[in-house]
Amino acid sequence: MEALLAFAATLVSLRLTAELLRRHRANPAPELVAWAGSLAAFALGSGALAWGAAAGWDDRAFRVYYLFGGLLTAALLGAGSLLRAGKAWAAPVALVYTGLAIGVAIAMQITEPVTGGSIPEAQEHLELFPARMLAIVGNGLGTLAAVGVALAGIRRRPLGNGLILAGVGVAALGSALAGLGEAESALFSAAAAVLLYAGFVAPAGARPPDSMAGLDMG
Repeated sequence: MEALLAFAATLVSLRLTAELLRRHRANPAPELVAWAGSLAAFALGSGALAWGAAAGWDDRAFRVYYLFGGLLTAALLGAGSLLRAGKAWAAPVALVYTGLAIGVAIAMQITEPVTGGSIPEAQEHLELFPARMLAIVGNGLGTLAAVGVALAGIRRRPLGNGLILAGVGVAALGSALAGLGEAESALFSAAAAVLLYAGFVAPAGARPPDSMAGLDMG
């Protein structure tokens, strides 16, 4: 079941990535590119999760999962939020960080071979520096930026920013429960992707709908 849920999360995230890029082509905005990158990373991380759940984890699946799910998703989400707030410097910082993350994920030494069917714990396979430290910094600052910008603008854009906060919260809850072995993390991934996308595209001043069924995906 976890493999199917992770595959579904991958498809949902890729669909939403394409929609954000379509919106960027129609009305260019740098935050849409960063958010699309975040959802694309989310999709690839979910794909690695499906790979590990279906075929068993190995070093290759772990590297893909760690790069896109552990290093890039939250950092690019935060960069998009900063760009939305008018912080143009976030774009070059995000590009440099992305290049660094890719290099670290390729070069990082896996201390213990990755095996089994459950999500690997980074501390069992990676040294603190540089891979785990970079993930701590990237995730921490990216999440802080996303939450801070959303909270700062929630009165002006209550629906969109509220949905972004909900998406961040659902993703964090899924990660916490997965770490405890209490839940299928892919289900939380798919829900978080939908919430984040809805928050990205919600118009300013919009009121919460009665349901998510009316979300325009066309």
